[in-house]
Amino acid sequence: MKLGLTVIALAALLSSSPNLTPALAQQQQSPVPDAPTPQARPLISGEGAITPGLGAGDEPAASSSSSTLPAQQQVPSSSQAPSTEGKDDFQNTPPEIPTAGEGVAATTRFVVNVNFVEVPVTVKDNKGKLVAGLTFRDFKVFENDAREPLRLFSTDAFPLSIAFVIDQSLTSDVMAKVNNSLGAIQGALTPYDEVAVFSYNNGAQERTGFTGAQSTRLPAVLALTKETGSEMLVPMNSGPLAGCNVHVNGNCADVNLQPGRSAGGGSFMTIPKEIHTLNDAILAAAKELSTRPKGRRRIIYVISDGKEAGSKATYKEVLRYLQTNKVAVYGTAVGDSARWGEGYISRIHVPFTMYENILARYTLATGGTLDSERGLNGIEKSYAKIAEEARTQYTLGYLSHQPVIDGRFRKIDVRVDRPGLEVIAKTGYYPSAQDAR
Repeated sequence: MKLGLTVIALAALLSSSPNLTPALAQQQQSPVPDAPTPQARPLISGEGAITPGLGAGDEPAASSSSSTLPAQQQVPSSSQAPSTEGKDDFQNTPPEIPTAGEGVAATTRFVVNVNFVEVPVTVKDNKGKLVAGLTFRDFKVFENDAREPLRLFSTDAFPLSIAFVIDQSLTSDVMAKVNNSLGAIQGALTPYDEVAVFSYNNGAQERTGFTGAQSTRLPAVLALTKETGSEMLVPMNSGPLAGCNVHVNGNCADVNLQPGRSAGGGSFMTIPKEIHTLNDAILAAAKELSTRPKGRRRIIYVISDGKEAGSKATYKEVLRYLQTNKVAVYGTAVGDSARWGEGYISRIHVPFTMYENILARYTLATGGTLDSERGLNGIEKSYAKIAEEARTQYTLGYLSHQPVIDGRFRKIDVRVDRPGLEVIAKTGYYPSAQDAR
């Protein structure tokens, strides 16, 4: 009975004094403590930032921000600095690394009033596979035997401007394989690429200017580029079979073999020389490529056996034009040049004779690759293979220490600090007035 009266009196007291309710409630029920509130700290240099060469959270030894850290996070004074033995400290400042997908558009300021050099590089392992995952610290670039610090490093894929050069002086059996493989060219390209088509036999011929790689124009042009090729006959310049044995109205069916004419007399004949104007065809394609805008890979893709004879332009003249205008030559060697063993022997030039395979020299000097294929399936696969190599390259950039007004050839040597890798890059370049714009 007394307990009930006490409860009634307490209720009446609380109702008459509302200011005492919060205090009394706090005494009766203590609040549950909340979890600690996260303390956001600004991401500043040396504290949480990813410093090149050090990693996330690491700091240089002379950082002044370490004194502001809590005691449990400070590095003990007795800790030793990390060892720098074997570390390449030539380039302490990292190069410009564009955001993935932006290419080098954000770094075009390097080509304004400076001598900026761009070097596409392909890296393969001992099995011929492309090597990915390299960083700028794995590369060393030398110009005229002097190492240059990198100012640009990018792994973005570039759109391609490809000028296809098709040899029509091939033999009929090889030409048939090339004709059947032309339909696979479009499948190796993307909508961002553009293509021009050239052909050559006795002189270069432009089949079409640059058009979209996935346009309906390209298959039509490639279909019109197909030819029957030449017949492999045994030349005879003496004896009873040397003259013309096929007559039409008393004259030889082929005026080049008419006795007494340019081919010779009745007892002998002068064998006509072979004509393979490869130099002229590459030069015509390079002139068309030199008009393409910056930010695209300039590629000449040659489908040929590599023979050269009868061109007006020399190899040195064409190579200088390629190295001045940043054009790389890729190719698929067919015919005799693709035969095992003979393909390497054909690269040796005998003086006063026709060049049997000059295509390999173009690819080595400009940073391209040459694939040798004899079968139809291999020729078709080489299109996609080489297009992939040209598109996914490492792009290195540096500022040349040579004077801008110096127009002499500048040698380039690119090295990778990993064993067993093949580095493919252009051997040098000639400076151009376009680089200083």
